Amino acid sequence: MKLLVLTKKFPFPLKDGESLAIHGLTKSLSELGCEVSLLAMNTTKHFFAGTDLPAEMGHYREVRTVAVDNQISPLDAVTNLVRGTSYHISRFHQASYHQALEAWLTEEHFDIVQLETLYLAPYIRTIRLHSEAQVVMRSHNVEHEIWERCCRNISFAPKRWYLRHITRQLRDYERSQLNQYDLLLPITQRDQRNFERLGSRGRTYVLPIGLETQCGPPRYDSFAAPPNLHFIGSLDWLPNLEGLQWFLHHVWPLIHRRCPEVEFHIAGRNMPHSIRQLEMANVIVHGEVESSCEFVAAHSISIVPLLSGGGMRAKILEAMSLGRVVVTTTVGLEGITARNRRDLFIADTPEQFAQVIEECCRMGRKLEGIGRNAYASFSRHYDRRVLARELMETYHEILDSVAATP
Repeated sequence: MKLLVLTKKFPFPLKDGESLAIHGLTKSLSELGCEVSLLAMNTTKHFFAGTDLPAEMGHYREVRTVAVDNQISPLDAVTNLVRGTSYHISRFHQASYHQALEAWLTEEHFDIVQLETLYLAPYIRTIRLHSEAQVVMRSHNVEHEIWERCCRNISFAPKRWYLRHITRQLRDYERSQLNQYDLLLPITQRDQRNFERLGSRGRTYVLPIGLETQCGPPRYDSFAAPPNLHFIGSLDWLPNLEGLQWFLHHVWPLIHRRCPEVEFHIAGRNMPHSIRQLEMANVIVHGEVESSCEFVAAHSISIVPLLSGGGMRAKILEAMSLGRVVVTTTVGLEGITARNRRDLFIADTPEQFAQVIEECCRMGRKLEGIGRNAYASFSRHYDRRVLARELMETYHEILDSVAATP
């Protein structure tokens, strides 16, 4: 089976949920005998300047990149507003990428073209014109839902109005594309139901995120010491920044009063100045760390204070795979199979977060049991090889049915 994967960013380094999700699936499919090729946008925001591929990308048969300038432009934003087109989508709708895709499809046969996220949907027409490959949309989220949730938390009225307007445009576009795919891959049952409510009538298969645990087996030595908290994530993604700021301003003061010995360690890519220069008692800002594995392993409790977003949170799964105790919101846990107070903790208000952290501090070494349960839950439900094997079976069924059609 020959598979071409289209991505809206160069999926490396493996430090964000999207890159981790792409890496885990493509590597697993390659191990199962699938020839996987990659056509990646090399964007200004996530630019890869190297000439040699990272060793972690050695499972691809071939990788091609297309330089794309996707910086936010006020002029383009206003133009799309007037035209009534989605600015979210148009930033990734590039003639150069169409040309590169057409060239590759013309010179080589592929069985499947897999689009990683809705932002690649504008290229379906090019695929249909130049290939007989089956078009698969791997939906990491219900995209417009993320922005709807973000809008609710914005207090500045003009910005809220504008985001609501372009979010409606994104929703209309997302709905219009739902029946253009040969297969839709939502990553949660909840997302599948949402797509069906929006009008999806085609073939779907729920495929959770499967991660490669690059850090090795969990280490539990940090549980021998008093617990400390950590946050790690890409801070150029609005839901991450929004959740962290909420936690710092509304939750951390309560925790610090109740547990004054506890530290909160923050790491992340593209950290804004407001976070880098933060001065709060027992809050340690690390910036982008060299090894996320070492950073996470050093702190027992992983804080994921998401107020918006959609799909599945790869960072929660990554923390579970490392045997950390996760404290997250109901929104953060959406789509993840884990039991509150057995595998992790759920908290939605500042008071609930403070109560959970206070309880964790009282548990002492018993807290390790929650971390071990988290790892066991991850291993049962999110092994990348098992998930990829099931997807391969689905792909073969689709290709067999197409071959049998007169």
